[in-house]
Amino acid sequence: AQIYFENSRPPKNANEIYVVGKQWMWKIQHSTGQREINELHVPVGRKVKLIMTAEDTIHDFYIPAFRIKADVLPGKYTTQWFEATKPGTYHLFCAEYCGMNHSGMIGSVIVMQPSEFDNWLSGNAGQQSPAVAGQQLYQSLGCVSCHGATGEGGRGPGLVGLFGRKVDLTNGQSLTADESYVRESIENPQAKIVAGFGPIMPTFQGQVTPEQLIQLMSFIKSLQVTGAQPATAPSPKLAPSPASAPSGPPNRQ
Repeated sequence: AQIYFENSRPPKNANEIYVVGKQWMWKIQHSTGQREINELHVPVGRKVKLIMTAEDTIHDFYIPAFRIKADVLPGKYTTQWFEATKPGTYHLFCAEYCGMNHSGMIGSVIVMQPSEFDNWLSGNAGQQSPAVAGQQLYQSLGCVSCHGATGEGGRGPGLVGLFGRKVDLTNGQSLTADESYVRESIENPQAKIVAGFGPIMPTFQGQVTPEQLIQLMSFIKSLQVTGAQPATAPSPKLAPSPASAPSGPPNRQ
């Protein structure tokens, strides 16, 4: 059980990449803003966390060579992680029948040396990061009126340091804030009301797309406990990977 837990739980220092499944393509966005369709570029020796959702129906993100396979569902987030160990190009499939062109929902995972990957990121720079786009969306949707200009809170709960934090609810229960909780709070805010606050938040269901939800979450993640600083466009250079790697084999290739 401990081995399964260690290998199924994404490391805290993993590079986050967002994936949206849609008939019949994979839309991918890196935390630095670069977008891809049916291609996923990753570096050797760095841990990668995939945060996945679907726009229309059930899909399944499947990289046979990495032994990565996970359902991708509308209205929910699933995560997988891996650490590639060998450069090359690997097959990417949808492994859940999703309609007439299901067999064409394929792609490639391109594993590169870290220096080549950093050059690839630099060459695709200039695109707005999800966190920066999320900050603009946060303002345009009027979230600032209840949650504060920088997530400090007010009529609504504070958002600074929210991810991974214990949240107490009015029904006496508690939970740990993650992607699924934030999405539900945006689309169905009456489902889980934070203790000490009233049910005043309107629903944004149907008003924001799956990609915009990812952007909002990226902005909220950027609000750290040390200071709710507005999101800024990050450097395309990624931090070097740790020298050590997990011992479990299921998510390495």
